Amino acid sequence: MSSPLSKLSALLPDLAPWRSSGDFRLLWVQGLVTYFGSAMAMIALPLQIKELTGSPLAVGAMGAVELVPLVVFGLYGGALADAADRRKVILWTEAGLGLLAVLLLGNALLPEPMLWPLYVVAAGVSALAGLQRPALDSLLARIVPHEQQTAAAALNSLRWQIGSIAGPAVAGLVVAYAGHAPAYGVTVVCFAVSVLMCRRLSPAPPAHDAEKPSLRGIAEGARYAWSRPVLLGTYAIDMAAMFFAFPNTIFPFLADELDADWSLGLMYAAGSVGSLVLGLTSGWTSKIRRHGLLVAGGAAGWGLAIAAAGWFGNVWLVLLCLAFAGAGDMLSGLGRATIWNQTIPEELRGRLAGIEVLSWSIGPQLGQVRAGAMAGWTGTRAAVWTGGVACVASVGLLCLALPKLLSYDSETDEDSLRRKAQQEATRREAAEAA
Repeated sequence: MSSPLSKLSALLPDLAPWRSSGDFRLLWVQGLVTYFGSAMAMIALPLQIKELTGSPLAVGAMGAVELVPLVVFGLYGGALADAADRRKVILWTEAGLGLLAVLLLGNALLPEPMLWPLYVVAAGVSALAGLQRPALDSLLARIVPHEQQTAAAALNSLRWQIGSIAGPAVAGLVVAYAGHAPAYGVTVVCFAVSVLMCRRLSPAPPAHDAEKPSLRGIAEGARYAWSRPVLLGTYAIDMAAMFFAFPNTIFPFLADELDADWSLGLMYAAGSVGSLVLGLTSGWTSKIRRHGLLVAGGAAGWGLAIAAAGWFGNVWLVLLCLAFAGAGDMLSGLGRATIWNQTIPEELRGRLAGIEVLSWSIGPQLGQVRAGAMAGWTGTRAAVWTGGVACVASVGLLCLALPKLLSYDSETDEDSLRRKAQQEATRREAAEAA
């Protein structure tokens, strides 16, 4: 009979990837350093635009200049990750992001800081992030054993949640009490440390027969994704969930309707808190084999929680629902990441990671537009709860249309078994070469 202590330890995050892969440990710490530095700039940049212009439209224009570079360079970055050494892609893009931070610092130190460099840097950061993200995502499938992919995804999500809560909070204090230049200075230092850490990563060269990045190669990746119902299901469910049930842009109006202006910051943080709690108790997810159920169940849970948040009139219940929504979103994300890393062939992993950039970037952007338009038509709370209901309905319809997603089993799926054999062969070759 198991003791309470053993039951508790079973809930704690599975640290197997941390123990088995030095590169994973390095990337985990490097990512935390990078996120902390980026948080400084993410807070300081819009505040500086606000101070220079006094215009909400000028601040909102940042999203417009960021989206197109992210999509275009995300697709190209996917092809590049399959054709180049992923370590070098990560290293050079990280160095580029550090140089952009230097530009922000230099502009902030001018007697009269200029506006246009802020937009140029925002677009540049988005482009470099689009180039880097597929290399980072595809590297995880190479450095972490097949059976530890869910645990690795949980640890990465935990790192992101820690950063998303602590980073902006510290950044807000630095900007408020020290100004923009010190915040950008911290960003520069963080990226310098990150570059030094990236230099220590093991080389991750492409396959010997890898083709140069091209539109044909990108199209090949798209055709592969289209031919795999399980992959299609992960993309479609994520985009549907974000399109219908991502009401962050109307949180200020929801706080007004609940007569709780003080709760606005908590509304934005509640989802991260829910994700963090799930991450800290994610040990059980390492034993799951039916990851398609995680994708669908997590997304449906997200939708239900968002619908409840729009329905309840008590602000504390709303915050609790938003926390449950964050937990559901993370659960779905663990399923998606595991399926991607367990089934996609090594030679296509970068290009499919580029497509993944589209799934997590376009959905929230369009979702904010939907939420704002619906709020103007039906009212704020109705826009929230109807979006949640539509999310649940769309998840159900997609599961009916793509039944292979729900039946996915990592121990019997042909693509999963093929990818596992491919990874084991690569490890044997590396050991023999050493």
